[in-house]
Amino acid sequence: MAADGRVEVEGTVLAVLPAALYRVAIEGGREVTAHAASGSRTNFVRLIVGDRVVVELAPRDHGRGRISRRVSRVR
Repeated sequence: MAADGRVEVEGTVLAVLPAALYRVAIEGGREVTAHAASGSRTNFVRLIVGDRVVVELAPRDHGRGRISRRVSRVR
């Protein structure tokens, strides 16, 4: 569990959506819509379909989240 009640889960990027959003498949067969964390704008990290990422889920809405970091790149 992350700070302020957020839950961290690992997932895979399924699709790159408009407006800098991503569709991410997480454990249990669920899908969430997530945006990249603001710190990654200064060091821009391009995410592509298949990347493994860590997503912080919002405490009240587990269908939305923020991508905190990339774990591994698909080759």
